[in-house]
Amino acid sequence: MPKTARALLQLPPATAAAIEKLGSDLAVARLRRKESLKTWAKRMGVSVPTLQRLEAGDPAVGIGIVATALWLIQRDGELRNLAAPEHDQGAIEMDVRAAVELGRARAQASAEARMKRAKG
Repeated sequence: MPKTARALLQLPPATAAAIEKLGSDLAVARLRRKESLKTWAKRMGVSVPTLQRLEAGDPAVGIGIVATALWLIQRDGELRNLAAPEHDQGAIEMDVRAAVELGRARAQASAEARMKRAKG
């Protein structure tokens, strides 16, 4: 089994649902603009079957194709912030834990040094 297929089989259910919703929302955006699959696919530079896979929420559709679809509806600007470090809560929490541990270690070292000076 190719790596990609394995990765797609391991998609968290909430992530798969989000991709399906994105595809559905893109289909709605296309329909609200009264664009046919053929016209929209041509504007995106993809085949109609690829566009249909995108709109069906197929997680194997490339991110470049998703980005182009978002560009067509003027939503591609959101991409720049999706994984921005300042929004990475997990990494922020790790940084805080590391800072707290460093502070504790320094306080401990300082206390030990004071005790040593007091004894000696």
